[in-house]
Amino acid sequence: GEALEVNREVNCVIDFIHGCEDQLQKLKKQKEKGLLYGIPISIKDHINCKGHVSSGGMVKFLGQVKEEDSVIVQVLKHQGGIPFVKTNIPQTMINYDCSNLIFGQTLNPLNPQRSPGGSSGGEGALIAGGGSILGIGSDVAGSIRLPSSFCGLCGLKPTANRISPAGCSDRPFVLAVAGMLGPMARDVDSLALCMKALLCQEMFQLDPTVPPIPFDEQVRLRGAP
Repeated sequence: GEALEVNREVNCVIDFIHGCEDQLQKLKKQKEKGLLYGIPISIKDHINCKGHVSSGGMVKFLGQVKEEDSVIVQVLKHQGGIPFVKTNIPQTMINYDCSNLIFGQTLNPLNPQRSPGGSSGGEGALIAGGGSILGIGSDVAGSIRLPSSFCGLCGLKPTANRISPAGCSDRPFVLAVAGMLGPMARDVDSLALCMKALLCQEMFQLDPTVPPIPFDEQVRLRGAP
């Protein structure tokens, strides 16, 4: 409901992920409760989700429905998280605004005269507007950091290959800097919880190219003021 409200004002959601309710019912029956149990999670357009399109803001990709979940979506679900919406991006994602010819312009909920930043702009707008408490964006040259800054949020671009990018429809750009998936939220604790949940055995098994190093709580707390 909240996501719909925010979307009406700032145009940040491009798709609702069907099957969320079924997933919640299934989770309730499980004995093991994951670290993200019952948390609705928004995900950026290019993160593949079974039965949905990853358009990259480009018309040519609209007919290509994905047949399976990306590794990150599988891991979020394994940890009890519920991916519930996909969010808007600028066309091709190489931009720090957030508009494309399919879904239009996303606005900044703090000031609709301004951009939410990009390329994870739909995530920034939805979380800042109160429509999501945790989102997954991606960052090559600021695509998590810029919208987090523009929208007054916390965001993390992890070290390259820390989180599996497998099953994301990144466009075939040749870049010297590795693009990374990472969490966006309203506070640092939420980012830490998300990273802790993602860096689990399930991810290391689904993608053996990811170094099997769990989240280090001690290092995080040592860095705290």
